[in-house]
Amino acid sequence: MKVEENVPAVKNTRMKILMGIGILSIFPLLKFSLFGKKKNTVSCSPADQEETVRLLTQDGKLVDVKVSKLGTARTKVSDKELLAWVKK
Repeated sequence: MKVEENVPAVKNTRMKILMGIGILSIFPLLKFSLFGKKKNTVSCSPADQEETVRLLTQDGKLVDVKVSKLGTARTKVSDKELLAWVKK
């Protein structure tokens, strides 16, 4: 008779363990739903710079120039004009 009386007690403890696991499994879902928004973080990288273009100076050096400082009138330069323009 002890075996028959012990069966409901085992079922109760198993039920409590399963309920506990079920309740604990809800916490991660709540965490992601409530706190799922990304927080604004401060980046340690240098500030975003304007877009730059590398241009050749008359003495033959490459220089970075901001696109906003350039005019809109652009023309292609031939190889002969470039060689005549660069001071050696």
